[in-house]
Amino acid sequence: MKTIEISDVTLRLSDGGGVLSFKERVEIARTLDRLGVDQIELPALKDGKGDVLRNKTIASVVSSARLAAAAGLTEEGVEAAWESVKSARQPVLHVMLPASSVQMEYLCHKKAPAILELAKALTARARYFTERVEFSALDATRAEKGFLHQLLATALEAGAEAVTVCDTAGIMTPEECAAFIRELCEAVPGLSKVRLGVELSDGMKMASACAAAAVDAGAAVVKAAITPLNVPFTQDLAAYLSARGESKGLRWNLRSTELTRAAGQLQWMMQTQRSGGSPFDSGVDDTGSAVCLTGGDGIEEMVKVVRHLGYDLTEEDNARVYESFQRIAAKKHFVSARELDAIVASTAMQVPSTYRIINYVITCGNMTSAMANLTLEKDGEKQQGVCAGDGPIDAAFLAIEQIIGHHYELADYQIQTVTEGREAMGSALVKLRSNGKLYSGNGISTDVIGASIRAYISALNKIVYEGN
Repeated sequence: MKTIEISDVTLRLSDGGGVLSFKERVEIARTLDRLGVDQIELPALKDGKGDVLRNKTIASVVSSARLAAAAGLTEEGVEAAWESVKSARQPVLHVMLPASSVQMEYLCHKKAPAILELAKALTARARYFTERVEFSALDATRAEKGFLHQLLATALEAGAEAVTVCDTAGIMTPEECAAFIRELCEAVPGLSKVRLGVELSDGMKMASACAAAAVDAGAAVVKAAITPLNVPFTQDLAAYLSARGESKGLRWNLRSTELTRAAGQLQWMMQTQRSGGSPFDSGVDDTGSAVCLTGGDGIEEMVKVVRHLGYDLTEEDNARVYESFQRIAAKKHFVSARELDAIVASTAMQVPSTYRIINYVITCGNMTSAMANLTLEKDGEKQQGVCAGDGPIDAAFLAIEQIIGHHYELADYQIQTVTEGREAMGSALVKLRSNGKLYSGNGISTDVIGASIRAYISALNKIVYEGN
């Protein structure tokens, strides 16, 4: 029987939306790997250290699927992509270049001969790092046939072990798609020795049908997504293979019984719009950590836990955190990871206050939307932000973002009481992620909203200080 491979493009195609947090991307990759997809595709690096850290983290959790990193349009981009995924069990470098004259001008500002040279150079550079090199011809269905054949042959000669042709415009019917694949296989004999794949846009709502036709015509790989992303829907392919796979001699590695449940979870994660730009769009960590330390643990053990929590501290800050940890551990049997979070927030990287809270007014109720009116001071200048949110804390954080003009991923948010009674003090912990690095802030107040605002400003000041 012929095995049909699924290369999942969920992470690659959903990257531009800005909805998914760092943790959500990692969880999607982990779920796809557990389902048994053959390849997980990652987008090109855009955000420097943050994207590199994302790829490396995903590489550490993917145990069976190939992990393909988009290589960009330069040889430097190829090397950077390799560095970000080389720790994966099966790393792949994915070279994507336009094949149609329209996209050659739009994406690369190059003519056909220059694209051929670029394809040869990028594929050869990728082949230097790994044998797993994939070449994708974008907008292949609108390319001149002679040039497309020459482009694919060039990529094969340079070392590509997988080739994908893309119907970027989504203009093909199933019959036309099958004929296109058969013609390619006849015109470029080398395709029979590599994995031939298709990436089909769903502009006419026929992508899954075209994928089935392409498989019948000789394609072995289908680019699909487990959520609606204008490509073949994985669940549609599952239905096709379930109904006709045996009679056509086709099978795949996906765990079909788990597919529906996992797809529902991932679709909810990707479609949830909490407040159209809320800091809480990135989610918070409500699972905690089972790691605990005792007073007998040395600084090395504590530093390991701190790094596990996501912090990258200097030796001086680690020493300060350990000193505070020892004071607390002397009074308790153990110190939890959440408590260590609070210690880091209140002890490490203490910096001057770039932003200072002047005042805030929060209004909320069951008959009105939550509103926050904040005034901050920076360099002696007062700045005001007014925002509505899904709740008082969400509104307050949005008002801060309005003032600073930047959105940081909210990696974690915690709040707890530190004293008892009517005048109980609330302690808030806010963890922001900037360029892949965590910054935490702590705030204490009898008002939990005020404590949350102070914690956010504390973390923000650390980001600004280090940036300067």
